[in-house]
Amino acid sequence: MGGLFCSQAATATEVVDSAVIAVHSAGEWTHNWQSHTQNNKMMVIDFSASWCGQCRFVEPAFRAMAAQYTDAVFLKIDVDELPEVSRQWKMQAMPTFVLVKGGQEVARVVGAMK
Repeated sequence: MGGLFCSQAATATEVVDSAVIAVHSAGEWTHNWQSHTQNNKMMVIDFSASWCGQCRFVEPAFRAMAAQYTDAVFLKIDVDELPEVSRQWKMQAMPTFVLVKGGQEVARVVGAMK
């Protein structure tokens, strides 16, 4: 998996490059999570940080996957902006990509492996 990072500052729940949703608040996270649990789509969550070099390295690959796999939802969460969500998902390293289906984690990729 690649890393999903937008190079632009995003506000509110916003579509970055028309494929990646940047989540900047607990309310936005709750909205996206509730939407996910009501459908059967795969959700790919990129946990990253603006200061993380490996996160920036894999960002183009993550964006490309989001554009290619339009049947999945791709989210970007900055661990510094949403520490409570990061703790909930037990983040220990960045980037970490969590794949979720039906409200359950089905896979996790840790590190900048394109």
